[in-house]
Amino acid sequence: MFKTAGILAIGMLTGAGQSMARTNVNQPANSNGKKPNIIFILADDLGIGDVGCYGADNYKTPNIDKLASQGLRFTHAYSTPLCGPSRAALLTGRYAFRTGATNQDACSQVFTKAEKAIPYFLKPAGYVSTCIGKWGQLPDDPSDFSFDNYLRFFGSGVYWTEPGKKQNYRVNGTDLILKENEYMPDLMHKKMVAFLTENKNKPFFAYYSLSHVHGEITRTPDSKPNRTDFYDDNITYMDKLVGQLRTELDRLKLSDNTILIFFSDNGTAGGHADAATIGGRRLSGQKGSMLEGGSIEPLIVYWPGITPKGKVSHDLISSTDFLPTFAEIAGAPLPKDILLDGQSFNAQIHGEKGNPRTSLFVQLANNYWVRSTGWKLNQAGELYDMCNAPFEEIAVPADTENPAAIAARKSLQAELDRLNPKGGYIDKGDGTGRHANKGKKKKKK
Repeated sequence: MFKTAGILAIGMLTGAGQSMARTNVNQPANSNGKKPNIIFILADDLGIGDVGCYGADNYKTPNIDKLASQGLRFTHAYSTPLCGPSRAALLTGRYAFRTGATNQDACSQVFTKAEKAIPYFLKPAGYVSTCIGKWGQLPDDPSDFSFDNYLRFFGSGVYWTEPGKKQNYRVNGTDLILKENEYMPDLMHKKMVAFLTENKNKPFFAYYSLSHVHGEITRTPDSKPNRTDFYDDNITYMDKLVGQLRTELDRLKLSDNTILIFFSDNGTAGGHADAATIGGRRLSGQKGSMLEGGSIEPLIVYWPGITPKGKVSHDLISSTDFLPTFAEIAGAPLPKDILLDGQSFNAQIHGEKGNPRTSLFVQLANNYWVRSTGWKLNQAGELYDMCNAPFEEIAVPADTENPAAIAARKSLQAELDRLNPKGGYIDKGDGTGRHANKGKKKKKK
């Protein structure tokens, strides 16, 4: 089911000086004159090995699979491998060395609301917006980043109020406490339905940031008694929520004019990565690592009457690409004074060839790499042949005489030189991308 990069295009090279999206249609994309609604569903810690239509051996996701069979599935979509930096890049369309979101703590200490997020760009085109769910390590509240409406919880993996530990959340500036036996994912779903109902006659953008399947993994309302391993239950419940959302869109007669996008913030977390196999093979890397499994994500786009039915695209997609794509779809102009790294893939959504990326960049802390379809070059100058990705990354000797590898190194290095990540924010954390002060705390003990 999952075709690897190298099988598709061994030796495909990147091109330096890739242009960034600056154009937009300045008109609704739909023939009926209505601007399309956009719902962006962001799973948490869900890798491709957790999703049925990507060939997962151990998990079933029938509702997500149905979305893929009716729409467009991408095999080479990438994000930053940790949630805070991942969400910062996704919402702003900008790489970490530009925003300062290089590690988890830096997302609240360096990254600020001076950065502009997706709703800021869509608002001039008449879009009302909501953020429902995880706000992660990002600073302030969603309203400070131009969201009109929000429900946010604090931290990650929020599901139930536990004995002796209350779960706080905030709705449009009002602090609330999750009630006993109230399930946060269900509360978020209700909030989403309320937003859809209230705004069904307006174009809207919904950033639906799920709890699933971030740890700590606990029971779901559907879990059977005496179970001890709830990971499968959580994937199943997440998939159920996707199905329930589609049912509500049908009920409100919004389905035909709504784009659904399903993505994840990073790869499968370490405790579950061994079971997230595809065809019996474990992915190279996991959440938090700079290997393939940390960054390659499930990406499905369904736009009724627009996306080709059941098509699979092998184009490179960066998480920074969503902002310019949504802006183009909405007919929203992009300010020329904000440097974006994203590139619109609206043409691919329409079933056209478009102008696919020839490379993309991923950074965590001071570690980074630039990748083409067949090759990857990191900050240390190490080149990898990705012909067996996502299961294996083959180190290429520095003195190789392989013409394709030599050309790939030259081209990818030119792209790194163009981006110049060392010329932007330099990470001051412990190097893991997780916590800026972790090393200092250890020294004090």
